[in-house]
Amino acid sequence: MEKKTGKKEIIFLILLFIVILAVWLVYRHSQTDSGNLVRITVDGEEYGVYDLTLDQEIPIEIDGEVTNTLMIADGKADMIEADCPDQICVNTAAISVKNETIVCLPNKIVVEVIESEEESQLDVIAQ
Repeated sequence: MEKKTGKKEIIFLILLFIVILAVWLVYRHSQTDSGNLVRITVDGEEYGVYDLTLDQEIPIEIDGEVTNTLMIADGKADMIEADCPDQICVNTAAISVKNETIVCLPNKIVVEVIESEEESQLDVIAQ
């Protein structure tokens, strides 16, 4: 005996899909806190903090040799060059949202989007 799908089941599935889509959109919207700075750390030590609003190319040197190159353009940071064999950091998408990272494990480099202390204090006051 086969059970056919009725109108009520179809309406329920459509409503369920709409609710899931709405929850996902709200979550996605809340996660788009743009940062305005990029912090680079090499082997756990801070290498530098750079402004995301200024287009620039940053060579990252380890032991006097440039191992990676970070490009900041259009408010996004992108690793454009690395001497590591796997190139995962180069193939990672450009980052611009707070707490997004690019990691180069062979060279122990972490690039993270952060916001300035002034911005974060304004958020605390606004909340």
